[in-house]
Amino acid sequence: MNENTKALSDAGVSIWLDDLSSERLTSGSLAALIEERNVVGVTTNPTIFANAIAAGDSYEAAVVELAGEGATVDQVITALTTKDVADACDLFEPVYRATNGRDGRVSIEVEPGLARDTDGTIAQAAMLHERVGRENVLIKIPATQQGLEAIAATIGAGISVNVTLIFSLDRYRDVMNAYLTGLERAQQAGLDLSKIHSVASFFVSRVDAEIDKRLDAIGTDEATALKGKAGLANARLAYRAWQETFATERALTLLEAGANTQRPLWASTGVKDPSLPDTLYVTELVAPQTVNTMPEKTLEALADHGRVTGDTVTGTADESNAVLDALDALGVSYVEVVELLETEGLDKFDASWAELVETVQGHLDQAGAER
Repeated sequence: MNENTKALSDAGVSIWLDDLSSERLTSGSLAALIEERNVVGVTTNPTIFANAIAAGDSYEAAVVELAGEGATVDQVITALTTKDVADACDLFEPVYRATNGRDGRVSIEVEPGLARDTDGTIAQAAMLHERVGRENVLIKIPATQQGLEAIAATIGAGISVNVTLIFSLDRYRDVMNAYLTGLERAQQAGLDLSKIHSVASFFVSRVDAEIDKRLDAIGTDEATALKGKAGLANARLAYRAWQETFATERALTLLEAGANTQRPLWASTGVKDPSLPDTLYVTELVAPQTVNTMPEKTLEALADHGRVTGDTVTGTADESNAVLDALDALGVSYVEVVELLETEGLDKFDASWAELVETVQGHLDQAGAER
C-alpha cells in the first residue's frame, strides 16, 4: 500500500477514483487501485461514460445483444452504464460493509437534460437506483435551483445521493438544507436514517481556471499574486460552512436519531494550470470527514510525490475570506463566476451526453447492419 495515499486516508480523507469503465473492471485495474492506492469509491459522469464506450470494444457484445432485442439508444445507455456501476458496487462491497456505508460507494448521474427538471430528476433517480439494485450506489443530482427539491425528495425516499456541480457557498448551504429536509421526510416516513448517505461535490479547479483567466486580463502584480488561490479559498470556506451546519440543533437532532453527515467531496481536483503543483487540490484540502475524487493522473501524482502534512483546511477561514475580498476589490465578481461555472458545467455534460448518444447509436447501427 502506497505511503502517500495511506497518509491521506489516515488524515480522514476518503480517496475515490473519478473514472469507471468495463475495461477497468475486467482487467483488474480498479481492484489494484483499491489494494495499492487506498481507493474506496468511484464517481462517474456522462463524460466518463462517453469516453469509455467510445474508446473500448468491451461493450460491443452487449450492444449487439441489446440491438437484437430492439432496444433504443436510451435503453442501451441505461443498460451499459447501470451494469458497470452495479459491477463496481459488487467490487466495493467489502469496503462498504467495513465502513458501515460511508465508503465503498459508486455514483451514477441522472441525464444532464433533466438538470432543470425537478420531477424528471426525481423519477430518473428512483429508476437508476432500482436498476443498479445495490445499497452502495449513489445517485448524482446536479445542484441547480430545480435540483434542490429533487435532492430532498430523493433523500426522503431513502435513496443515497451525490450532489454534484456545486460552485458557490450559498448554493452549498442550500444543498445541505435540502439534505436535512430529506432526512426529516425520511424520518417522518419511518425509514432507517442510518442507511441514507450523501456527499456534496464541491468543485475546485474550475474556479481557479475561470478566475485566473480574469486575473491575467487585469495583469497587475496584485492580480498575479492571487492566481491559484481562489479554488482553495472557496473550498476551505465550504468546509467551515459544513462544520457550522452540522453543529446546529436541527442537524444534531437528526444525527442523534441515527442520521449521517453529508460529507464534503472535493471534485474537479485535477490541476489545469501546469505552473501549479499537480497535487495542489489534494494536499491543500486535507480535512477530517471529507472525500477527494481524483482522476487517475492526480492519484498517481499523489502516490509518487504528494506530501500529506495533516489538516490543511481547519483554521484557514480568515485567510480564505481575505482572498475572496481581494478578488472583489479587483473587480472579479464571485457571483458572476460561480453562475457561469454552473451553466458551463451543465453545457459540458449535455455535450458529453450527446456524444454518448451518438457513439451508442453508431454501435447500434453497426450491429443492425451486421445482422
